[in-house]
Amino acid sequence: MSKLRLSIAVGDYDRTRPLIDGTVQIDGVDPVFMTLDPEEIFFRAFRHAEFDVSELSLSSFSVKTARDDCPYVGMPVFLSRAFRHTSFYVNTGAGIARPEDLRGKRVGVPEYQLTACVWGRAILKDEYGVDPSEITWVRGGIEQPGRPEKIAVDLPEGTRLENAPEGRSLSDLLLSGEIDAMLTPRAPSCFDRGDPRVGWLFADPVAVAKDYYARTKLFPIMHLTGLRREIAEAHPWLPGALLKAFSEAKAVAARKLSDTSATKVTLPFVEERLQEARILMGPDFWSYGYGPNRETLDVFLKHHHAQGLSPRQLEAAELFHPATLEAHRI
Repeated sequence: MSKLRLSIAVGDYDRTRPLIDGTVQIDGVDPVFMTLDPEEIFFRAFRHAEFDVSELSLSSFSVKTARDDCPYVGMPVFLSRAFRHTSFYVNTGAGIARPEDLRGKRVGVPEYQLTACVWGRAILKDEYGVDPSEITWVRGGIEQPGRPEKIAVDLPEGTRLENAPEGRSLSDLLLSGEIDAMLTPRAPSCFDRGDPRVGWLFADPVAVAKDYYARTKLFPIMHLTGLRREIAEAHPWLPGALLKAFSEAKAVAARKLSDTSATKVTLPFVEERLQEARILMGPDFWSYGYGPNRETLDVFLKHHHAQGLSPRQLEAAELFHPATLEAHRI
């Protein structure tokens, strides 16, 4: 019997590479992989549902699911996770020394509904008492002017959202002081260049993130994985097969990362950081599956609704195909 041919769009990560290079096979599937940047994947997936299987923005997926018009059904394969304390950048002349100083400021965002921005606003609200309505948000491209929202959003009354001036990028506006700060998943180029006019909001964001995790046990989820809904309906065995394969690929990546005979990443102190993560977060610090991640998803969905991005508060289980909510045990 011939295998099911599927297009699969994901980032090129250590946790996807065993699938891409064929080390891990997907039961019953002949895959065609495309390794693309998240911005391209999400734009093409949510505008035109171009891929059979796709890495997806958790926020955009939640917007569409709450509206009952999402072309994808989710699987609890969380290809991207990140502590977003490193995502706040400030103009060093704006008088911002702590998160509370963002009240009354102008803060740039690439898109208001980006998952990183939802988590960033959640951190401001829960940890520092800063409500999103106390900030003026300026939407625009990080480096290229004119970036649109992938999905139209209807924000609650009191939300102050402006578009960046025509022809201007957020990076330019941050340097000039026309915005006071940025909340973005990608570092602006002015920060990467080491321009002294731009710095992190948190002097030591890693230390702050470790403290956040120690108290909350939240490791923010950025991306899940989706399967086109009509394909899932036609092949009910497929969501479980995909979850199994992606989980096996992550396990292969973890074993390689643990092999200290030769560092698998072009970066010193990788093994030491790996040990630190295990001590803080346990052996499966990058967990897939519904059960281990329900609390994190519940927190995200509460803030997603409170920020006006989903018309109703979703239950975490609504995001996923029923076959992926549990797994067999031996």
